[in-house]
Amino acid sequence: MKLIIGNKNYSSWSLRGWLALKAFNIPFEEIKLSLFSDEFHSELAKHSPVGKVPVLVDNDLSVWDSLAICEYINETYLDGKGWPEDKKNRAVARSVVADMHSGLFGIRNEMPMNCRAKRRVELSDNAKKEVANLDNIWSDLRAKNAQNGDYLFGTFSLADVFFAPVIFRFSTYGIKLSDAASAYYTTMLAHPDMQVWLKDSVAEVEIVSQAETGEAV
Repeated sequence: MKLIIGNKNYSSWSLRGWLALKAFNIPFEEIKLSLFSDEFHSELAKHSPVGKVPVLVDNDLSVWDSLAICEYINETYLDGKGWPEDKKNRAVARSVVADMHSGLFGIRNEMPMNCRAKRRVELSDNAKKEVANLDNIWSDLRAKNAQNGDYLFGTFSLADVFFAPVIFRFSTYGIKLSDAASAYYTTMLAHPDMQVWLKDSVAEVEIVSQAETGEAV
């Protein structure tokens, strides 16, 4: 099985597919392509009709889109254990993931993922509202599930995978959070596989100018 990803420093969508495999100890070959290069477009064209990363290649099957990849991994390799065991928690987990997957455009546009940087930006009111909403969601889920572990639903799940790029964004731009949300942020940032991704991001030399947003601090 292969996972095709973009630059680790910038590619938030790639992080989701990669972390879903790494955190659940599923063997795979990592193929990293430099974003917007000729190789990037030519290689992706072999596996995906949309030309975006990540792409999971499992024998003769290609799966693109990070959520589809996570669902495939969950069904094929995790026996459903990627989501919370409790039915109600699974429904909530899928709800917050769907919201993350299709929304939060203020956070995405104003705080592009740039793992190795420390930047300052002036957020719009919409982005500030999105940050506050995430803070509330994280705090609420942690309060409800604290007895089962340190992640959103106690044990690590695909819900945590989907918020991983936001964790790096908040680190880059110095976003302030409530105590409960900050504790979750710290837990995620310390995850061993998140630290591997961060180390690899720092080692990269490519620069994507579109993602170099804000004033350096």
